[in-house]
Amino acid sequence: MNLKTVPLGVIGVALAVAGAIGYSLVPEKLWIATLLEVSALLCLIAFVVVHFSGLKAFSARRSTRIGANSILMIFLFVAILMIVNFLAARHSIRWDLSENQNFSLAPQTHRVLRNLPREVTITVFTREKDPGYQAYKERLDSYRQASSKISVEFVDPERQPKIAQQYGISRTDTAIFESAGQTVRVTAPSEVELTGALIRVSQDSKKRVLFLEGHGEPSLDDRERTGLFAAREILIKQGYDVGTLSLLKETAVPDHTAILVVAGPRRPVITEEQERIHTYVEKGGHLLLLIDPDTQADLNPLLKRWGLGVGPGALVDLQDRLAQGDLTSLLVRTFTEHEITQDLSAAVLFPLARHITFDEQAGSAWDYVPLARTSPNSWAETDLKGRVVNLDEKEDIKGPLPMAAALAPKVAPEEGKPRPAIVVIGNSTFATNAFVNFPGNSDFFLHTTGWLAEERNMMAIIPKDSALRPFTPNPLEERTLLYLQVVLLPAAMLFSGIMVWRKRRRL
Repeated sequence: MNLKTVPLGVIGVALAVAGAIGYSLVPEKLWIATLLEVSALLCLIAFVVVHFSGLKAFSARRSTRIGANSILMIFLFVAILMIVNFLAARHSIRWDLSENQNFSLAPQTHRVLRNLPREVTITVFTREKDPGYQAYKERLDSYRQASSKISVEFVDPERQPKIAQQYGISRTDTAIFESAGQTVRVTAPSEVELTGALIRVSQDSKKRVLFLEGHGEPSLDDRERTGLFAAREILIKQGYDVGTLSLLKETAVPDHTAILVVAGPRRPVITEEQERIHTYVEKGGHLLLLIDPDTQADLNPLLKRWGLGVGPGALVDLQDRLAQGDLTSLLVRTFTEHEITQDLSAAVLFPLARHITFDEQAGSAWDYVPLARTSPNSWAETDLKGRVVNLDEKEDIKGPLPMAAALAPKVAPEEGKPRPAIVVIGNSTFATNAFVNFPGNSDFFLHTTGWLAEERNMMAIIPKDSALRPFTPNPLEERTLLYLQVVLLPAAMLFSGIMVWRKRRRL
């Protein structure tokens, strides 16, 4: 027996396959796979040397050359596919063709991902049959593609109960965000929840928002229509630390308060409290005032220090209002160019609002920007007890009128000192549980708090659910649709039918 009778080629191929299988089964024993692959290479080299003359004669045949060309083309085609797949896996392009762009990240989320200071690990406890699995996978794939600092792992709590027990998981469809020893838990796969968790876990400290209490303001714990529970939850999801403050008990607004919110006080805010609020702003604080019509809070002495004021009566708008609603239910669509309003796309509903005034002489040191206005067909109705139907040129104030305004100093403070800022809105009801989820209301509220807290990354993220958003017409649009659908279209069809009937009759 000589080497020509030994099937060196078959042995070499068999050893190569055995080495690959061995490495996949026991990767820790690399020496076994190496020994098999080296043996395979030696066998194949020996096969080429022993059968060199035969291989030379075989390669000279015409059929061999044609077959080699075919094999080469197949090899090149497979290589091209492998390269394309390799590039696509690392530089994939996605198109979101859904109606509401459900799978596209908001600009605010992209800003958060670009500015991530450190690595964030996300562990999702869910099963493939669970309702949240696909939503988590699709959204977190978008997060992972937008930032290399995001790592995601899916864990089935039934197959890996020890890991679930280690994290204290009591329900599926739960995501755990971890970064630098901080942990945040999320139980819904919405972009608002995920981005809010990303913001909270990637920051060493949270911006603190305090709501003034003690004057009949809506409660943060009240889940009824008039409470502010939903507004508090929205702020918490955006990464804020939310609490309450009584200036009747405290002698000053606590340090490191990002925003002080005075939301719908009903009873008088005494002079000492107003002085403490003024001191807070003068030191670089950020104040949000939500002042309703027909209130006894009397904040005008405080507002006058900055040239601000709230006008009498309630705003009435015959054009920009909620269709089939009260004349004082404003559906505001007119916004001024400002950081707060630049991304607003939906109308904001202000039930029973009042207008804001500004004295340029008293507020000469401040840059005043009205954020939202009524239409020209509006006025401030001063007789709230009567029927609000007609404009009284003598008593009422003709529009358009601003119902929200932002104030910032014209001269920047010294380096290292905070810059004060004030936002006054002539209504607090828009932020209550009954209205804060109205399209546009939550956006306006979060844009305002984001600007005041100087947190550009925490500007509002518009929820992208598959729910249908109804078209909300104003009275003019409502009448136009009525005439178009009930009168014009049936009349056009009737006229067309008569013309066709007359034409056919003449034939």
